[in-house]
Amino acid sequence: MGSLLAMGATALAQEPTFTSSLTSPEPGQQAPAKKAKAGGLATQTEIVAGQDQQPMLSLNSAAAMEGAIAMYEEIVAGGGWEELASRTLKKGAKGEAVIALRQRLIRENYLPFDSLSSETASVYDAELMEAVRAFQVNHGILPSGIVAEKTLAELNVPAETRLGMLRENLTRVQAYSQDLTGDFAILVNIPGAQLETVEYGHVYSRHNIVVGKQERPSPTLASKVSDINFNPYWKIPASIVERDIVPKYMEDPSYLAQMHIRIFDGVEGPEVDPALIDWTTTPPDRYFFRQEPGSHNSLGAVKINFPNKFMVYMHDTPHRELFGRNVRFESSGCVRIDQVQTVVKWILDRTQTPLDEATYEALVNSTEQYEQPVENGPDVRWMYLTAWATDDGRVNFRPDVYGLDGTDFVFGQPQPKTY
Repeated sequence: MGSLLAMGATALAQEPTFTSSLTSPEPGQQAPAKKAKAGGLATQTEIVAGQDQQPMLSLNSAAAMEGAIAMYEEIVAGGGWEELASRTLKKGAKGEAVIALRQRLIRENYLPFDSLSSETASVYDAELMEAVRAFQVNHGILPSGIVAEKTLAELNVPAETRLGMLRENLTRVQAYSQDLTGDFAILVNIPGAQLETVEYGHVYSRHNIVVGKQERPSPTLASKVSDINFNPYWKIPASIVERDIVPKYMEDPSYLAQMHIRIFDGVEGPEVDPALIDWTTTPPDRYFFRQEPGSHNSLGAVKINFPNKFMVYMHDTPHRELFGRNVRFESSGCVRIDQVQTVVKWILDRTQTPLDEATYEALVNSTEQYEQPVENGPDVRWMYLTAWATDDGRVNFRPDVYGLDGTDFVFGQPQPKTY
């Protein structure tokens, strides 16, 4: 299989690029929004190379956060902002509610102050719609330009709360950016359920991802890509054997065969017949469970590895329908990547072995397991950022999905969220 990689000399120049309306903001203003895409998704999987888009984390992130904190301290000192009345607003609306919305967006620099003195201050015009869309992008909401329930809820979060989130996440940003090389990185933000590939301080691609459930949260970590497995075996952790695999087998004895899961007496031991085991008394780690490669495999066609103590990785998935949701907290801790082939090709093209589309398809369609070591792999950061600021003037916020704000959490394995 090594010769297949040698065949793939075509670089990534053939990959599609996407246009965007993103431009640098005026000093003290939030950046404008990107164009909304079809399909109702708040965030998109796309290649944005050449668009000068700023990553979630960079060597300058701490300074950007400190600037955002100073801005929100001024907002709080000035009395914050008024809560908006519950009302849906969209382009063409008129009245006092529109003026109140303008005032609210001015407070966070989404609009210039003189927009209140214009003849159309009480009209929901194109300028106001663009400001709303920018706000929605920065809060992980579909940038529709319509103020409805979710956007209204985010608008009505108190300024004091936003300031507290920025201060909380400054510590995280400082820790996550430590030892970051600044050349190549894969950034995962768990609350945002998004991944960025970054080169020399600019985003190459963004991907929707699936991350850990609230009861099985993903950890935060710092590492580097070490190797890529094509058609991997899934070596099933004992926790998943206990919670998922054995209960499903007990309900349906054909489950293991249907899912191509085999059981061995140790990693290198002989295969055992599950029907001969008393699963009501057998510890989940007594036997080694392994799912064979193929379309049924929970890891999909490829797995990206990096050293870490949590036994997690990034991978493909046969359940790609999950990427079509806005809420993507569905895994047992690992990260599933939409259009993972773009990430794999990006890694290999920027390390030692370019990989074209034909070679990639040949590898994944062979169903033969193949491991490609990666020399000088990109940095990997799995982060828990509920607030972050970027050099282009954006200040971003996301929900505290694991309830970790206020706990001084930075690195490690979060405890499952309880109710």
